[in-house]
Amino acid sequence: LERLNPSLPPEAIAGAVDELTRDRSAMSLAAANREVYQLMKDGVRLSVPDGARGGQEPVQVRVVDWDDPAANDYLLVSQFSVTGPLYTCRPDLVAFVNGLPVVVIELKKPGVPARQAFDENLTSYLHPLNGAPQLLWTNAFLIASNGTESRVGSLTADWERFFEWKRIEREDEPRRVSLEVMLRGVCDPTRLLDLMENFIVFSEEKAGLVKILGQNHQFLGVNKAIRSALEARREGHGRGGVFWQTQGSGKSLAMVFGAIESAETRKPV
Repeated sequence: LERLNPSLPPEAIAGAVDELTRDRSAMSLAAANREVYQLMKDGVRLSVPDGARGGQEPVQVRVVDWDDPAANDYLLVSQFSVTGPLYTCRPDLVAFVNGLPVVVIELKKPGVPARQAFDENLTSYLHPLNGAPQLLWTNAFLIASNGTESRVGSLTADWERFFEWKRIEREDEPRRVSLEVMLRGVCDPTRLLDLMENFIVFSEEKAGLVKILGQNHQFLGVNKAIRSALEARREGHGRGGVFWQTQGSGKSLAMVFGAIESAETRKPV
């Protein structure tokens, strides 16, 4: 935080750390996750003493540099221990951005269904007593894999809404369902930050707050559509192209993700 906010006083950095790490156990997991997500995305707003005027000065502490992925700090930890109310949990892999755990990965041996990583491990971390929900307050998404079968989903998704990630850069790539494709597709720093910033939304449903993560075809399609629209604007030919998806593929959400990315990157699409 000091490196990302060199002009801010120590009081601002300390206040941001306090806000990011404060106890949210009284909130639902989804609500706590949404609150911290907004802090990560938009920065932490607080007030610090203004020595010159003798009052309080509003400041905004940047938590993640979304524009320059290389400016952030990345760490991957194996068997990271988290002490919950009753037990200590040890996820297979936890990925951190700027000290905040954003990805939890559970692995099974080849031949063991990847769903067991979801049923036996990932869901247990969500439990308010038997798990370690504080690990997931900053979580972007979860991954379950046995090496050949890999799926990714949000902390509110059931297994049927965990999905495969078959392509890394383009829709015309051969489909490959493997842990390597999953990691390169969603955990490469540039793609990870893009996915976190522009392809996560929260929706108030009858059953409660739901966290929605953009799928592979939405991620590739929206980014390609924005590049195409920017090229049309730059070249002046007006050919924006057609965004084509089948029924039930999430066209409405794709439009939401496109609007978010255009706004966040300030691209006049």
